[in-house]
Amino acid sequence: MILVELYSKQDCYLCDQARSVLEQVRKEIPFDLSEVKITPGDPWYDQFKESIPVIYVGKKFTFRYRVDEEKLRNLLTGKNEGKN
Repeated sequence: MILVELYSKQDCYLCDQARSVLEQVRKEIPFDLSEVKITPGDPWYDQFKESIPVIYVGKKFTFRYRVDEEKLRNLLTGKNEGKN
């Protein structure tokens, strides 16, 4: 099963929206979801603090700020078909 990783932080509206889209798609296309809440001092904090939420699909950076629902579905089902 494909792993989708969501890097988020507390009290983050965009993180809540990204999580909502991920959960909606997950109802249709199963995948493993891991959420990492970053805080100052965490290893990922300096890298992601201005860019979250950050989403990796299959260990590959895929989204920043917002999740493109159609692109996510295509990635999860292998239907990339040349779409960027």
